[in-house]
Order: sequence, then C-alpha cells, then structure tokens
Amino acid sequence: MVYVLLAAGLSIIFGVMDVINFAHGEQFALGAYFAFAIAGPLGGAGFWVALVVAPLLVGVVGMGIERLTVKRLYGRDPLYHILLTFGLVLIVNDLITSAWGKSAQPFPIPPILDQPVALFGFNYSLYNYGIIVFGSALALGTWLLLNRTRFGMIIRAGSEDREMVRTLGIDIDRYYTLTFGFGAALAGVAGIVLGAYQNVSPTMGSSVIIPAFVIVVLGGLGSFRGAVVGGLFVGLVQTFARTYAPFLEGLIVFLLMISVLVVKPTGLFGTSVGAGDHHDGALLHGSGGGVLSAETRAKLGYAGVGALLVVPLLAEVTGVTYSVTLLEDILIWALFALSLDLVLGYAGLVSLGHTLFYGVGAYASVLTLMHLSPSVFVALAVAVAVCAAIAWGVGYLSIRVSGVFFAMITLGFAELFYNAVFKFDFTGGPDGLFGVDAFYGLAGLGVDPGEFAVPLGPFVHDGGVVQYYFLLAVVVGSYLLARRLIRAPFGSVLQSIRESEERASFIGYDVTAYKRRAFVVSGGLAGVAGGLFAADNGYVAPSFLHWINSGEVIVMTVLGGMGTLYGPMLGAGVFVAAEDVLSSYIDQWQLVTGVLFVLFVIFVPRGLVSLSRTVADHPLFESAVGGRFRDRVGEQAGVTDPEVDRRE
Repeated sequence: MVYVLLAAGLSIIFGVMDVINFAHGEQFALGAYFAFAIAGPLGGAGFWVALVVAPLLVGVVGMGIERLTVKRLYGRDPLYHILLTFGLVLIVNDLITSAWGKSAQPFPIPPILDQPVALFGFNYSLYNYGIIVFGSALALGTWLLLNRTRFGMIIRAGSEDREMVRTLGIDIDRYYTLTFGFGAALAGVAGIVLGAYQNVSPTMGSSVIIPAFVIVVLGGLGSFRGAVVGGLFVGLVQTFARTYAPFLEGLIVFLLMISVLVVKPTGLFGTSVGAGDHHDGALLHGSGGGVLSAETRAKLGYAGVGALLVVPLLAEVTGVTYSVTLLEDILIWALFALSLDLVLGYAGLVSLGHTLFYGVGAYASVLTLMHLSPSVFVALAVAVAVCAAIAWGVGYLSIRVSGVFFAMITLGFAELFYNAVFKFDFTGGPDGLFGVDAFYGLAGLGVDPGEFAVPLGPFVHDGGVVQYYFLLAVVVGSYLLARRLIRAPFGSVLQSIRESEERASFIGYDVTAYKRRAFVVSGGLAGVAGGLFAADNGYVAPSFLHWINSGEVIVMTVLGGMGTLYGPMLGAGVFVAAEDVLSSYIDQWQLVTGVLFVLFVIFVPRGLVSLSRTVADHPLFESAVGGRFRDRVGEQAGVTDPEVDRRE
C-alpha cells in the first residue's frame, strides 16, 4: 500500500503534466520528516495531527516547486524535467540533512496502534492492518476524485488535450499546480506511513524512487489504475521473492519491467497519450551557440592539452599534488560524459542507465587484472569488448522503443545489473573487489607504477605520473576517435536522426541500425571510463552501478552543452571541480550545486558553450547594445539572423 500511494502521485503528475519527477522520493522523505517534527512536541496525539498536517505542507511545497521551476519547462522535451527534478533532489536532500541531520531518527507510532492482532492465522500489529485499510481508503478516495468530480474531469481532459481545455476558458495552469501539489501530498502520506513503520532517514527517498518508477512503468505511465495494480503487484512479488527465492529479490521486478517495456511499452493499462506526446520541444544541443570560431576552439583545445601535460610538474614544484588526483577524476568523468553525448547529443537517445556500462567496465577491468592479466591494456580491451557486447544486447531490445520508454528500459537494465552484483561471490558482493595492482605494458614489457621512480632535479616522480599520462592519452584519443566518427557520414546520419527520425527513415537509412551502432560505441567508451577509474584506484564496488551516476553524467552533458563532444567534457570539469571546491568549504554544497543547476536548466538549456549566445539574446542585453553584439555572435558561430537577412 505504501508503493500504491507513492506510485499514484508519481503517475498522476506524469499523466497530466508529462513531468518525470525524480524529486518525488524526496517529497516522500519530506513528508516523513515533517510528521516527525510535528509529532514530537505534541505527544500521543502528535501522530494523528502529523498525518493530516504534514501531507498538506508537502503539497504546498510541491505547488511552490511547480510554480517556480517546473512551470517554466512546459513544452520542452521530458529530459529537461528529469534534469530539473534531479537538481531538486540535491536541494531537498541537503535541506533535510541540514535541518535534521544525517542519522536515522525513530518515529514511534501511537501505543494503541502497536497492539498485536491475530487475523486469519496471521499475527501482526494493528498498525500493519491499519496501513492496508488507510492506504486502500486513500486510493479509493483518489480514484473518486479523478473520476467523479469536476476537478478530476478537468485534469483528465487536460491530459488528453490541454490546448482545448485552455480554449474553453479554463485556467489549466492552476490545475497543473494543484495536481503537482496533490501528487506530492500522496508521496508525503506514503513517507509518513513508512517512516512510522521503520525510521525516518535522509536516504529513504532515494531508496524508493526507483521501485516507484518500476511500478508506474509496469502499470502504465500516467495510469492511476496501473499505479494501484502495479504497486500491489510489485509489493507481492518482492515479498514472495524474499520468502521463497531470496536470490531473485531485487532482480525479478526489473526483469518484469524490461519484459513489459519490450512487449507492451505503454504498460498494462497505459495508453500512448501521456507518454510525452504533449511536448513539442526538442533536445537543445549547444552547437553553433558560442562566439568562438572552429579554429579558435581548436587552438584552445591544443592549449588545454598542453596545460594538462605540465600539471604534474607544476604540482611537484608548488606542492599541490592533490590537483593531479582531481584532474584524473575530471578526465574520467569527461570521458564518461563524452560517451553519453554520442547517443544523447547526436542520436537523441536519453539513456537513464548509462552507468551500467561504466560499472560493468570497472568490474570487467578489475576481474581481468585479478584473474587474467595484470596489464591495464588487456583489462581495458576486455572492458570495451564486454561493454560493447552488452550495449548491443541492451540496444537490440531498448531501441525498439523511444522517448520516455527508452529512458526507462535503460534504467531497468542498469538497476538489474546493480542488484545482480550483490548476489555473486566473484563480484565481491556488497563489498566489491579491492587491492588490485596494474601493470602498464604487455608481455612483461612496460612500467610497474609501484616500482617506477624518475628523479627530475630535486623532485622524484613516482608511478602516479605514469597513470596520469596514460589516462590523459586515452581520453584525448577517445575524443579524437569520437570526433572522427561524428565528422564521417555516420555522424551526419546520427544528426539527421536527431533532427527528424522520420525524414531520415524516408530517405532510406536504417534508423534503428544506426542508433544501435552509436549505442555500442557509446557503451564501449563508457566501459573505458569505468575501467580506467577501477585500474587507477585498484578497486570496484556496487556503487559504480548506482543510478545516481547516470543522473550526474546527464547533468554534466547538458551543463556543458550536448551535441558538441567538447561541451560535455567541459561540463564534467566544471561539475567535478565545483563539487570538490564547494564540499571543502561548506557542508551544504549539494544545495548550492542543485540551485545552480536548476538555474542552468531553466535559463541556459544549451549549456555552457552557448552561454555567450544566451546572454546576447537576452532582451535586456539586446536593448542595451542594439543587437550589434548579438549579430557578431551569430557571424562568429556561423548562425544568421533571418531578420538581418531581410533587412539586407
């Protein structure tokens, strides 16, 4: 019943507004914490007061979020809702930890509900039965609200044809705000119910959001009936798996999710309406958005690589050796973002499960170093081969569907592998694999970082220098390979698919085959990124496959400017560096990062590479300079203004 309440709110928001709300889990946690704060001072009656007041507060917070942020993105591709709400996850989670701390807190239920009750041969507390009764009543009341009231009629009509509703004189935007608040309130109720049953903790939101998405996908995106049936079904399946097939616990629901998406993408009760059909926006790539010519960008690229080459030397001279470690992290994430850009920025495929290839590449690399060869070259080759093979299989199944459904099926595969690595001994289970030594060479010819030492004046460079320069060479080589692919006819076809898949198909291209090939190349490069991190640090853990990595790499790609190759790498550098600097000075660094990212998604959707163009196009700036700077930007970027052309 907790799943039913959680998924119902998520499904209602998507069905009416086409918003994939990743912050729904944090609203779930916020309801639990509001109830915890209200119930404490009030004593025995506090729980009942909190059960009414806390969801209302969460609903108000939800309405504020919709009015201030989500409302600005209506009409855009659903990817931007995902990005926006991912930023909201960082903000809300940091606010929760700032207010209540990072430790779990007990939230006791009233003594009257803690009494054991025997019913039909089962002996549970009255609270357990109360959850079932209360959840059922609330689900029934929600159904009646949606199907038997004027409010429900309007939001159902808005989910079918929102422009027609506006034409009838109804302020549908106000109903959107109420709908978002109502969905958030349902999540808050679920958080209260589960928080009192267990404990309240800052991680409770992230632990339920993925199962919630599984439920709405199984039942049908946007279908309230599907959310109810899916919630009950997933809860029963998990319980039976935990009791009778522990090995399948955590796996079977994702297998079901993938199967449903492959066979019937709209789910058991879903329809094509409400699956992203209402937006008319496209993915906004950053190409042509800057003030620098291609030659100038190339020169800056050469200068950047040259600066990276001398960083280890400067680090030794200045004593700031940590800068080398930070740059290694940036380079690895830059390669990861580059791999995603091939499918997101050029093929228009939103992969929410790209961390699958990053994590599998890391595991393949470490297992190769432990059991096959100590050579990093061999380990990375195995990582590429394994990830490319998995990418082909995942792509073969996933690329049959598109849009939101493609994003969800890739998320399902990533979660399937994430849960699987906990089950096997050869993957190290929850502890992962540690203590791996790497050799940079083949057949005994090469460099052992543990024994490498080269004196240079008063300084001695150790094996870390070898790791750094090898990493830099691989990242630069991967960028050049990706650029070569994009400049070839293959890349031109990908870009035509991104602009209009239907037209590309009409002129004779096998669109599915091209997207699958891009997905394979992208998966291989992501595997290299994961393999490099694992080889450099000597360990791998299940966290490499956690969905949060997929969210962060999408953030980096869009932050820098997708569809440019260098933009996502720039975004990775800014994101990782900002995270490192902010976390060194303030505890609420996630809050600052989240706020900045939300602002970027709303106001600079084409990324950092287009920042100058965005500023030049702003009405205030344009009125101040008379459009002269804007025209100069267009000339430098190779973009012409049709108004200018007509004047000429």
